[in-house]
Amino acid sequence: MRLSRSFIPTLKETPAEAQIASHRLMLRAGLVRQVASGIYAWLPAGLRVLDNIATLVREEQAAAGAQEMLMPTLQSADLWRESGRYDAYGPEMLRIRDRHERDLLYAPTNEELITDLARQTIKSYRELPQMLYQIQWKFRDEVRPRFGVMRGREFFMKDGYSFDRDYESAVASYRRMMLSYMRTFQRMGVRAIPMLADTGPIGGELSHEFIVLAPTGESQVFYDSTLEELDYLKSDFSYENHEDLAAFHGLINSYYAATEEKHDEARWEAVPAANRRSGRGIEVGQIFYFGTKYSDKMNFRVAGHDGKTITPEMGSYGIGVSRLVGAIIEASHDEAGIIWPAAVAPFRAAILNLRVGDAGCDRVCEDIYAKFGGAALLDDRDERAGGKFADADLMGHPWQIIVGPRGVAAGTVELKNRATGTREEVSVESALSRVL
Repeated sequence: MRLSRSFIPTLKETPAEAQIASHRLMLRAGLVRQVASGIYAWLPAGLRVLDNIATLVREEQAAAGAQEMLMPTLQSADLWRESGRYDAYGPEMLRIRDRHERDLLYAPTNEELITDLARQTIKSYRELPQMLYQIQWKFRDEVRPRFGVMRGREFFMKDGYSFDRDYESAVASYRRMMLSYMRTFQRMGVRAIPMLADTGPIGGELSHEFIVLAPTGESQVFYDSTLEELDYLKSDFSYENHEDLAAFHGLINSYYAATEEKHDEARWEAVPAANRRSGRGIEVGQIFYFGTKYSDKMNFRVAGHDGKTITPEMGSYGIGVSRLVGAIIEASHDEAGIIWPAAVAPFRAAILNLRVGDAGCDRVCEDIYAKFGGAALLDDRDERAGGKFADADLMGHPWQIIVGPRGVAAGTVELKNRATGTREEVSVESALSRVL
């Protein structure tokens, strides 16, 4: 993308309504614009980040055996009346009545609808297990939407659902999703700590939430720092082996991690002092095992192996895709702007042409730009160098390739690493080999 033709409206001043770093930087870097209270339009650069996160989620869900589908945002209130949650959910649910006086709702979650779809389709234990998910917009009518996309009313979310024939296989599905989540977050370049959680309005008897550490987090958290060092991508745990999944779950639970609500001072004191970490955290995902809570209430039965009917065991699994954009920025920024992990950055690099119109600079920039195939942002504006440096730092590209007349004459470019701030003179070939 050429910055001179792009719709990336950066701001020098911080909008008055932005209270936390991620909100300030998302507005200033031209990622989003607010269109109503707690509702945002995602501009091209912001959408690229959103898509990159969703792509990583999809790849790891596929590796874990989950199948993607898409459910509507509007649902019949009758399904929620079956489960008993229509009246119990509260004013956060946006309720709608259509021209035929039918009660609808804008879905905040999809346990009822997925249960209805499954009971229409799955008739035998032989068709279990099933793991289904979607990435879809959702709405919760927050009384005080704030902090930008961190607590908005409309949000983009991955929600998944498992159906199993018995408790043992349902727990295996729960552990499979936990392992998938840890690998997903690691690929994004963030360290999310899994912590035992309350089940809230979803319900059930087992839940973990995944917390990204950031000073502006909403929860106080306590954990063993060993959890930051575990490498889930290189681990040999198999999604298909129940013993592997049990070993993985045992490993996670062998280290202390808890939010303030679940904090146990006695267990905390048993953690080696050098390993104790505490701070604020942002929830970016949560998983639940709730057994037959929904399948039983909604009369979902399938034929069992002995001719009797069984009630499928269920779980649900969420990742806040849009919330992750804000959480990553909260955990990774400095005074100059965003510092994107490479896996989610809107562009792999910014190419800064310090003298637009100079034949040599223009040629080198165009040659480099062509090599990226759309993965780089070419700053071809006729602006002063200082403004280009400031915007590149603000937008947080992992790399900056700086092209000026002296470097062109010497056959070099300047390569800057955004995370470390290091700058070095290298050949074009060397820069490309480092960045591509």
